[in-house]
Amino acid sequence: QVQLVESGGGTVQAGGSLTLSCVASGSSFSNNAMSWYRQGLMDERELVASISRRGREIKYADSVKGRFTISRDNEKRTVFLRMDNLRSEDTAIYYCNTGPLGVGFVGDFWGQGTQVTVSS
Repeated sequence: QVQLVESGGGTVQAGGSLTLSCVASGSSFSNNAMSWYRQGLMDERELVASISRRGREIKYADSVKGRFTISRDNEKRTVFLRMDNLRSEDTAIYYCNTGPLGVGFVGDFWGQGTQVTVSS
């Protein structure tokens, strides 16, 4: 089993920045790809960014390329999502996700989510 706890959400003005963190407990963190998903109020959950277990492979949604950066620290069992130049359409609940499949695949484990609100 893996437990994921996100933090770092909040309210920020358009053009601002936030960094989300997700701390994992349980087994297999360093062996798994880690991903961030988001879900807006009227939207389906979508992949935002995904990183392989050693950070050598990274995937981003087209809508966040050049603005968001995913990274991980395996010693601290933490994955980060740095979000710059935020837009109102980035407003959503952001979820951490992991599982045994590779980059871009939905894993079995989810965090509780953290709200990001971008005001214009």
